Amino acid sequence: MHGYEIIQEVAERSQDLWKPSPGSVYPTLQLLVDEGLIVGTETEGSKKLFELTDAGRDAADKVETPPWDEITDGADPAHMNLRAAIGQLFGAVAQSAHAASAEQQQRILDIVNNARREIYTILAEDD
Repeated sequence: MHGYEIIQEVAERSQDLWKPSPGSVYPTLQLLVDEGLIVGTETEGSKKLFELTDAGRDAADKVETPPWDEITDGADPAHMNLRAAIGQLFGAVAQSAHAASAEQQQRILDIVNNARREIYTILAEDD
């Protein structure tokens, strides 16, 4: 995989609870290359593909619990559902910035502002 694919794979395996940044992934990949655990090969374009070496496979086989399982272990399903809904909302709002008319953007802005107020109203309630 190349770096971006690795970021996407980690996010998917961790159910979007962990999405490492390129600023953390690429230095880590270089460290793993330096340690002989992976090898990078140049491809057409600017993408570099990485794969495990034999030493890397041996090291991976010794890992008892993958890091994405550690992150998702005990994660509250309600929290995960909320994160997913926020991501979907963000995607829709971001798309509207490019696809909606000025009148539609104003309506969307009103909906988002109203949702924020309603959330704070819920948070202010006594349990």
